[in-house]
Amino acid sequence: MTNKHGAALAVLLACTSPAALAATSHTTANQPQMTIQSDQLRAHKMIGATVYDRNNQKIGSVQDLVLTKDGTVADVVVDVGRFLRMGGKFVAVKFSDIKTDNNRLTLDRTKDQLQQMAAYNLTNKNTGAGQTESPVHGGKLGSGSSTAPRR
Repeated sequence: MTNKHGAALAVLLACTSPAALAATSHTTANQPQMTIQSDQLRAHKMIGATVYDRNNQKIGSVQDLVLTKDGTVADVVVDVGRFLRMGGKFVAVKFSDIKTDNNRLTLDRTKDQLQQMAAYNLTNKNTGAGQTESPVHGGKLGSGSSTAPRR
């Protein structure tokens, strides 16, 4: 292969690389880009994040976010005192009670106060709530039943 053909091949490969295609396929000249705002949080960044009290002591970690049907966050489910999925419990706190200072989640409660709260069940056997399959995987949001295969 000559240098001329090698250079042409390199340009062609660079233009058809996944990164080049991604950069051109998501936006057009007429489409504005949407970007996360400074007052917004990403759910996957919250789930699993450590929660601290005002004294910088670890009090738990975010297990899940519970959404209302209109898409707002109703509760933040915090895993308190569990180790390797044993002991402790889940409790629910209002999303508005969680503060996001310095890239950390802070709650104005102590670990003892959280442990005194009622346990929060992420599933409801009477209604099927919390057991439905994700709409992303073919489930029907709010249907109260699931056809998800057993794993």
